[in-house]
Amino acid sequence: MLIVAVLFATVLLRFGIVLGVVYLILPATRICPQCASDLTLIRHPILRHLIPQVEHRWCLGCGWNSLVRRPRGPRSGSQSRVISRAARS
Repeated sequence: MLIVAVLFATVLLRFGIVLGVVYLILPATRICPQCASDLTLIRHPILRHLIPQVEHRWCLGCGWNSLVRRPRGPRSGSQSRVISRAARS
């Protein structure tokens, strides 16, 4: 039984390492890596709930699309939470 637990732990560790490397490989920018134009967000409600750290983006200029990491800070040029809340009311 101990051998099964050790093998299961190594499989989980491998899975965690692979997920971490794949996440770090994803681009963390909202600018297209091919043509340097802005990327447009494609909304996926299921993807947003399953993996909230990842967004699906598409470039209008060259047609490049991929998953990208969601930036940690607020987007430059976007409205603050207070202004957004005031606009909704």
